[in-house]
Amino acid sequence: VQLVEAGGGLAQPGGSLRLSCVGSSDLPTLPFNKLYMNWVRRAPGKGLEWLCSIYSDGSVSACVDSLKGRFKISRDNAKNTVYLTMDSLKSEDTALYFCAGHPLLRYWGQGTQVTVSS
Repeated sequence: VQLVEAGGGLAQPGGSLRLSCVGSSDLPTLPFNKLYMNWVRRAPGKGLEWLCSIYSDGSVSACVDSLKGRFKISRDNAKNTVYLTMDSLKSEDTALYFCAGHPLLRYWGQGTQVTVSS
């Protein structure tokens, strides 16, 4: 399974960004549209923080309560893509953002940097 994130960059406080994660799989038993997906981040000097997850069919999703609804996960299996829409960005959202596949986070992308600063 290969995952490639994109969409990071510099954003102003209060702004929005949408990250994308394009996946591919050479495992016949685990195509992307059967893969449970997550977004995780690592802020400078901190450990990994789970943000959101979504079922393979997109029917169920959840994000950590501390985000207070600012972030939303979605997916388009026709495009093999998972998204993280981030609104009302804060400086503390500055981090390296990863998408990770599987409930046990077995598969990882390389990450995309998000910097929130004025």
